Amino acid sequence: MTEAAVTVNSIVLLRILPHNHRMPIGKHTFAALLLASALAACGPVAVYYRAGADVARRDADLLNCEVSALRDAPVATQIRQHPPIYRPGGEICRNGRCYHRTGYWEDGGIYTVDVNADLRERVEQSCMASKGYQTIAVKRCPQSVADAVGTRRASTLPALTQTSCAIARRGQSPQIVATAP
Repeated sequence: MTEAAVTVNSIVLLRILPHNHRMPIGKHTFAALLLASALAACGPVAVYYRAGADVARRDADLLNCEVSALRDAPVATQIRQHPPIYRPGGEICRNGRCYHRTGYWEDGGIYTVDVNADLRERVEQSCMASKGYQTIAVKRCPQSVADAVGTRRASTLPALTQTSCAIARRGQSPQIVATAP
């Protein structure tokens, strides 16, 4: 009975050895995602804006437009697969003797995509435009401004100036702050 366990373990361990190249790729992918998310946190914030509009009314209009867009362009998830990748073998030479390592195929990976996502966004923007809002990009507020504002929210959207900035908070619409020069 113990012989079978040793045989199975030796087969499993041998199958894992040729695939050690995946570790560095995973680390690079994680680093790239981390960098992309860090850069996204530095960029401007997209805000639906209409001068002097009531913030609660804008949020209600946005919710209605999001629901309408979801109804008109529902989530349509498709499962797709990247093509497989062939990893060619190589020649390994030690002490004057050379061996050829065989190549192998690596799965390209399966992913999902919502084919209606762009359409849903356009429907939402069209709905908000029909209510008088436009999408603008406002620079992100420094952390010191966000800390000074705290959780206070204005009841109306302020007039935009050169020093206006936006605070993006998770689960809330972005807040525009008119900072002093």
